[in-house]
Amino acid sequence: MEVVNPITKRQSNLYLTIIILSGIVFFIPFLGRVHLFDWDEINFAESAREMIVTGNYHRVQINFQPFWEKPPFFFWLQAGAMKLFGVNEFAARFPNAIFGIITLVTFFLIGKKYRSPRFGFIWAISYLGTFLPHLYFKSGIIDPVFNYFIFLSIYFMYLDISGQVLRHKFVYPSLAGLFIGLATLTKGPVGLLVFLISFFVYFIFTRFRNFPGLKKILLFILFFTIVCLLWFGQGIVDNGFWFLKEFLSYQAELFLQPVASHGEPFYYHFAVVFIGCFPISIITLPILFGKRFDANKDFLRLMKILFWSVMILFSITTTKIVHYSSLTYMPLAFMAACYIDLLIARHQKMTTPLLVFIMSMGAVFSFLLAALPYVANHHELILPHLKDPFAAASLNVNVHWSGFESLIGILYFFAVLLAVTFLYKKQTWRGILFLFYSTAICLFIYLLAVVPKIEKYSQGPAISFYESLKGKDVYVWPIGFKSYAQYFYADKPATPVYGKADEEFLLKGNITRSAYFVVKVNNANFDSTCNNCALIKQEGGFKFYKREAVLK
Repeated sequence: MEVVNPITKRQSNLYLTIIILSGIVFFIPFLGRVHLFDWDEINFAESAREMIVTGNYHRVQINFQPFWEKPPFFFWLQAGAMKLFGVNEFAARFPNAIFGIITLVTFFLIGKKYRSPRFGFIWAISYLGTFLPHLYFKSGIIDPVFNYFIFLSIYFMYLDISGQVLRHKFVYPSLAGLFIGLATLTKGPVGLLVFLISFFVYFIFTRFRNFPGLKKILLFILFFTIVCLLWFGQGIVDNGFWFLKEFLSYQAELFLQPVASHGEPFYYHFAVVFIGCFPISIITLPILFGKRFDANKDFLRLMKILFWSVMILFSITTTKIVHYSSLTYMPLAFMAACYIDLLIARHQKMTTPLLVFIMSMGAVFSFLLAALPYVANHHELILPHLKDPFAAASLNVNVHWSGFESLIGILYFFAVLLAVTFLYKKQTWRGILFLFYSTAICLFIYLLAVVPKIEKYSQGPAISFYESLKGKDVYVWPIGFKSYAQYFYADKPATPVYGKADEEFLLKGNITRSAYFVVKVNNANFDSTCNNCALIKQEGGFKFYKREAVLK
């Protein structure tokens, strides 16, 4: 029987406790501090709200019409949170906060098994203290949950093919099928595509060594199918294969065409990941592009393959959205942990080019974090350079700035500088703790003190207007731009259903209830397109109109 070192066990428990407390402290408080952002956050929260309004938890809807883009699992989580906390921003973001804690714990447990409790701890805090992963766990978008299920599926399949067999040899393939099924129920078949591409490339590199047998493949397919049928099966029963055709057609359209004006250049995701994943995007470079393999080189190889599979796949798609490449953050943090743990184990100093790179990018981020509130508080500095009337008018919103918000960015620079000093002096453990936790603290305070004020310029006036109409028997509609905010924040009822196709009726028809319109100031033609519309007010970059009911 294996003897467990009590010191190692206490250390492991201490690491785990710190990770759980860190997740709770950084991810859960003040989730509702700022309104949900158009489009995705409000879009998804609205689908969850409509489930509650209609009592139909099987059908995903927007404006109480079928929404073919996403399966329902994430909306089930949001609807459950809304049942507990009410229909609000906190509830919409709560599932991701919980999955953030679960993800950090998972990284620790996998890292502990992979190498040591220290490695698992480094992997977890590197994810906590990186810009985009940290922000995503405080958002209401689908990807943190989606990515978690894909990663677990890949991990369990790896355990099987690497020969780490439990008493029952079919457990790991079953779990892999279960979790990739949950990923498919969360966002669609792209999760399965990433899984298949990653392992196909992996087996090419390993010359198909330990390729799973037919029974394991069939078991994987069985569990995947059972989970998917929880929703797809019922949809086919209720609506026939037309339902599946509509869903798959939309997924193909996302891949083949730049949907919703999200066409970007090929290098888009490379820039997003490299800049947005500071500091791990720099720390991981010696592992990502080097040949530093350890005793378990197969898992590191798989993580590299997963990273490049996602980057290349979503770089060749014509629809490019920032969070499409977010699955890369997980293997990126793993590789950063590999390098950091190697330095600690060998008592080596981080290379000078990396330290210079970290300090330089830290300085850039610090400057941007400090400059944004300063410019917002002194918008006369940029008004002469703004060519967009909407952007210029948006700055006229009355927002109170204390003048101290820029200190967040300035202090972050000194924190990065101190962390780099520790790393230069071979105090790697102290340096990475300081770097990752100072980043997490900086983001936490910035989201609390700055982002709500910036949001007041961008969408605040429109959302406040929608909220003022909540519960009233009226039409509410934006003209000239796409938004989901009018549904969620005006608490739109299930009937009547109206949308883009009904604009002409709302503007000129014999309406039986008053209609309210939100128009951006750069829409110069609105007055000529609406019969008897009266301007209520202009606030920021928006104008608000009312058209009285024609027929009572």
